Amino acid sequence: MVRTHSSVLVIGAGLAGCITALRLADLGIAVTLLSATDSPRNANSWLAQGGIIYKAKDGGDSQTLAQDILTAGHRLNLPEAVSFLAEKGPEAVEELLVDRVKVPFDRQAAAPGSSDLTRLPDQGEWDLTREGGHSANRILHCADHTGFTIMEHLHQTVRQHPAITCREGYTAVDLLTSHHHSRGMTYRYQLENRCCGAYVLNEASGQVETMLADITVLATGGTGQVYLHTTNAATATGSGIAMASRAFVRLMNMEFMQFHPTTLFHMEPRRFLITEALRGEGARLFNAGGEFFMQKRDPRGDLAPRDIVARAIVDELLISGEPCVFLDLSGVKQDLEERFPTVLQSCLERGIDIRSEPIPVVPAAHYFCGGILVDRQGRTSLNRLYAVGECSCTGVHGANRLASTSLLEALVWGKSAAEAIAASLAAGLEPSAPLHAEIRDWEPSGDEHNDDPALIAQDWATIRNTMWNYVGISRSSSRLARAFEDLRDLSRHLHTFYRTTPLSRPIVDLFHGCQSAYLITQAALRNKGDMGCHHRV
Repeated sequence: MVRTHSSVLVIGAGLAGCITALRLADLGIAVTLLSATDSPRNANSWLAQGGIIYKAKDGGDSQTLAQDILTAGHRLNLPEAVSFLAEKGPEAVEELLVDRVKVPFDRQAAAPGSSDLTRLPDQGEWDLTREGGHSANRILHCADHTGFTIMEHLHQTVRQHPAITCREGYTAVDLLTSHHHSRGMTYRYQLENRCCGAYVLNEASGQVETMLADITVLATGGTGQVYLHTTNAATATGSGIAMASRAFVRLMNMEFMQFHPTTLFHMEPRRFLITEALRGEGARLFNAGGEFFMQKRDPRGDLAPRDIVARAIVDELLISGEPCVFLDLSGVKQDLEERFPTVLQSCLERGIDIRSEPIPVVPAAHYFCGGILVDRQGRTSLNRLYAVGECSCTGVHGANRLASTSLLEALVWGKSAAEAIAASLAAGLEPSAPLHAEIRDWEPSGDEHNDDPALIAQDWATIRNTMWNYVGISRSSSRLARAFEDLRDLSRHLHTFYRTTPLSRPIVDLFHGCQSAYLITQAALRNKGDMGCHHRV
């Protein structure tokens, strides 16, 4: 059985995981960075189109940004976390993305004689755009492929760092804790539970390895794959949240799944996102009858927060019986080929020329606003376990996420967590070796080779249809009760299946996905209110 040890084990190689690893490595800490697939591009961070919040050109934007975040989140946010993001965000963007990683964000042509501090010598000002819920143009972008460009540069930087060991094709199975996995009773009698690393499936060997660590960081992303229609990558099964739940780590705001209002209406496993920046540049939604309907729903019109726009679209579809609404791009003044090349090319590949015709759009599950509760340093309620990125709940988003805050949150909390971890290691932790020696290796519990792909596909279909129909954009007591019963029965079945079948990545993903869906449903059933992404009818 393979046993390894790391000072810091980071599970997940999206923006949050990579930034955490890079900042730790720059501070002299050796890091092991795990990716669930052989291709690091199979993560939500690579798919982000719109951009990342920086600051408005006239400066002094932190208070205004904080108010926009609070408004979008229906003031269920944690004000201290919102202020932390708004104040620390611009500095983190400059220090890590612009200066350290050299991300080539778009710039305008230089204005003669300008002395604006956002400009570099011989370069123009940042080309700042605006999205729904924002009161100012403050979003940096790289055309409409911001996430891809950031991650391309960041991943290259991470792979070249000598203090970072990248391991691809490793799927985390379970967290290791002193209360649950130590052989002796000494650590079980202690009041404080401690994270010691994780059991991890090595897909190449098919073996579960024991990866011990002084500090463990979860950066496993969101939960969009538990829904029938989603913009998320295949890895977004809520694995980190499911593992944390089994270790009795505190979770928060699990009912708040944000649905992006505009994804391309087509029949593919992952919905192609139509960036909100199009509406920021003047695009407008209209229904099958040709009516621009958003202004009658909200004074902010097409740039209302996402929960409002998504519900407005669903209402229009229920009234009309049509399968989609449309996005009119005639009001966009920017050159579509230059500003939105990804959307243009992807639509052309599907027979839609956005230069001359509207885009058919529908909402889809997009971003998980809840997750593992953390403080401003990314610490969880389990000692020596941190969480960053979409799997965490920092308190920033409240009941609904403001557009383009996700990449910034991953950046700010990744940096903050890394610095807190480095400080704790420098101060001296209680030695891990005695506890690690007591941790059991993985014990295979079954040899029934009944992992039929058809059975796994059917279980996923049950999860996704249940979540989409009963725990979707609009929810009711009867729908949620039905979802609870169906997922409870499936969860019981999968626990038996899990114990009797040799592990593979499809089985681990299914198990985590079912548990994540069940947790979301339980939280939605408990919350009798109607707010933000949790809309009760």
